[in-house]
Amino acid sequence: MEELNIIWYNVISKKKKWIKDANNNGNKIESRGSGNFSSDEAKEIARLRKELKDTQDALEVLKKAIGILEK
Repeated sequence: MEELNIIWYNVISKKKKWIKDANNNGNKIESRGSGNFSSDEAKEIARLRKELKDTQDALEVLKKAIGILEK
């Protein structure tokens, strides 16, 4: 149960950070490594890749939580 609490805390903390970052950024999520992009399209691709990675990370956390609950 302690492990589930830790996982849940991490999910909530990450969600709060995303919301805080978006609120501080005019409701925009910055892409990782917001460096030199050759075009707006490249910047959008980087943003979408980051969003996909964050979603996959959240899904993995939820899978772990479900695995703990099933025990």
